[in-house]
Amino acid sequence: MAASDFKLFGRWGYDDVNVSDLSLVDYLSIKGKAAVLTPHTAGRYQKKRFRKALCPLVERLVNSLMMHGRNSGKKLLAIRIVQHAFNIIALMTDKNPLQVYY
Repeated sequence: MAASDFKLFGRWGYDDVNVSDLSLVDYLSIKGKAAVLTPHTAGRYQKKRFRKALCPLVERLVNSLMMHGRNSGKKLLAIRIVQHAFNIIALMTDKNPLQVYY
């Protein structure tokens, strides 16, 4: 499969997403390996310096929702929350939620 075939949650493509700030292009991973179907890669991005920049940005959002003791380890719940939030963004703005997020 080509990278253009991947859509986040099967709905939103990565092709039309543009990062407007040039200084953040290297740190916002949205193309190539970062184009995932679901934000759950189970990768180890903390082993080397700056490797977390290769982690898909939507997965970093999901991981940040798993803070505090009662939410730790509940990644599927956090993925569902992000999916519902992206659905609301798509309904309210009629745009790709990935473009609104970036």
